[in-house]
Amino acid sequence: MKVAIVTGAGTGIGRSAALALLKDGYHVGLVGRRRDKLEETAAQSDAGERALVLAADITKDAEVKKIFGEVKAKWGRLDVLFNNAGMGAPAVPMEELPIEKFREVVNINLVAMFMCTQEAIRIMKAQTPKGGRIINNGSISAHAPRPMSVAYTTTKHAVTGLTKCISLDGRKDDIVGSQIDIGNALTDLAARMAKGVPQADGSVRPEPLMDVKHVGDAVLHMANLPLDVNVQFMTIMATKMPFIGRG
Repeated sequence: MKVAIVTGAGTGIGRSAALALLKDGYHVGLVGRRRDKLEETAAQSDAGERALVLAADITKDAEVKKIFGEVKAKWGRLDVLFNNAGMGAPAVPMEELPIEKFREVVNINLVAMFMCTQEAIRIMKAQTPKGGRIINNGSISAHAPRPMSVAYTTTKHAVTGLTKCISLDGRKDDIVGSQIDIGNALTDLAARMAKGVPQADGSVRPEPLMDVKHVGDAVLHMANLPLDVNVQFMTIMATKMPFIGRG
């Protein structure tokens, strides 16, 4: 039995990854705030009891502990965590961004990811056979910012540091840290790219998008590697998006 947890599994990249894992035979804990969206993912998978809906707010410590406890109680182990849940903030000059909004982005993109990582490690190091893989959703923004994206970009740079720490500190327990950096996958969140978004030179231009299914397939590939092999960082993006040479 292969067991995974996917956060933000109700939409977009999280749904694509969850569906890919379920199609491959995984038992998957589907985590997100909206139960109705998680149930849609489960129904689309046609995986029956291998899809476990876990509606939760992962910015709350007790709810994080509860969902990981439920997966361990039901299936006895955890092989893969895809730390995918995240959010952005309005595109405004950084001095105009309300501090409350900055804290909200930090809480979901970084603090919640760390809490999920802690719970995953506790299960992975104690199980037999021990070990597992933690895949973090970075972003193209883990490398280069878009204009007026200070909260999102800051947290995604921090995710890279978390990924490296997982890889280093997890070695002794066969716990592998990986990161997938995604550029312009076609989701509800990114659909606006096709209509035109601000560029570093001050212009507004449409950007190419790619089918989100490719992201789910990439996460599955990373998840299925043996624990003595790692894709440390993978960048998957629409080929012609303005990233290489951005600015």
